[in-house]
Amino acid sequence: MTGRIPKTPVNTVNDAPAVGSIVSKWFERRDVGIPNYICNAPNGRHGIDVFAMGSAYLGPSYVPFTVPGNPDDKDFEVKNVSLSKDVEDRLDDRSTLLAGFDRLRRDIDQTGLMGAQDHFHQKAVGLITNNRTRDAFDLSKEPDELRNKYGRHCWGQRALLARRLVEAGSKFVTMVMENPYKSGVEWLKNGTYNWDSHAVNCHLFDDAKVRLPILDRAIATLIEDLYDRGLDKKVLLVVTGEFGRTPRISVTKGSQTGVDQPGRDHWPQAMSVLVSGGGMRTGQVVGSTNAKGEHPHERPLTPSDFWATIYKHLGINPAHEYPDYSGRPMPILPFGHSISELI
Repeated sequence: MTGRIPKTPVNTVNDAPAVGSIVSKWFERRDVGIPNYICNAPNGRHGIDVFAMGSAYLGPSYVPFTVPGNPDDKDFEVKNVSLSKDVEDRLDDRSTLLAGFDRLRRDIDQTGLMGAQDHFHQKAVGLITNNRTRDAFDLSKEPDELRNKYGRHCWGQRALLARRLVEAGSKFVTMVMENPYKSGVEWLKNGTYNWDSHAVNCHLFDDAKVRLPILDRAIATLIEDLYDRGLDKKVLLVVTGEFGRTPRISVTKGSQTGVDQPGRDHWPQAMSVLVSGGGMRTGQVVGSTNAKGEHPHERPLTPSDFWATIYKHLGINPAHEYPDYSGRPMPILPFGHSISELI
């Protein structure tokens, strides 16, 4: 999520800003009535440190606008983006008074925390005094035929919601598609809630038969929808996990089933990423592994090369520097080049 080699490979508390936070910082003066960085994740899994989406030394102003929950739930809502009429009528006077206090607090604050709170306050006032954000999250505005095509479950409706959010003007949207058993399918005793397909967690093939058709339908429909609307030049779609899985299948007794079952373990040496749109040259495979899928063979690439490509699409200079906690200038990316085959 950062394009940097972390201090530890297992800690999800960022020591460098996630790419979405960089995007939020770069476009901080851009205000179109909807947050520049949005994330939708399952309830209970929506903390920024769960998926390494923290802003690190950029500060708390640049974490995602996070909306937890299943967009397909009837009671799904985006909290704190509307006001009752009587409160709205008094908002201007209260905002003016708060601004005076904020200026005083900033003058005596040396940590930057109050400045971040001011930033949050400005964002909050902007969100609750216009309808654009609330409307963008309202899937009831979409025809049933299209909603059904995506799939009437959380993964399908998250994909549709992503399209609505970027169409409304958000610069960077992350949709977490983690648990297929929130998508209207019966829980498998030999399945697992996330993609951690160790044999101890799940029966790899039985679990895949549940989750892959759901993912395939949601992503394929999203790609078609983006192209049908002419958004394929503007919107770059990325579908990725955090690393690959072992080429060789292991067999272990499952913790839920108590019987031997197949699975795969962590494998950071090689993985694949799907990209679509962005005005890029798609319809190709860039790079390869050896015959066993163990290591890169032709055209090895790093996550930083991938992020450099995304930054180029967004018009962000990856050599630009932001100060870290100690004030040292840190480039957005320490290394990496955009993938020429795609540009």
